[in-house]
Amino acid sequence: MNVLKNMEVIFIASAVILCATSYASAAVRATPAIDAGSVKMAVVDGVKMPVVTISAKRPR
Repeated sequence: MNVLKNMEVIFIASAVILCATSYASAAVRATPAIDAGSVKMAVVDGVKMPVVTISAKRPR
């Protein structure tokens, strides 16, 4: 019976710690993921994309 009481205390303590850390981490925003203005993309016209064709039988 003593083991079950200890497991209950461990579960409740871990739940309290989990709630506190999720609340604290939700309040602070570390850094934005991606700044849309800083992303640059190059588009090249007239260039063929390399294509790989595999023609082998699947092993059974």
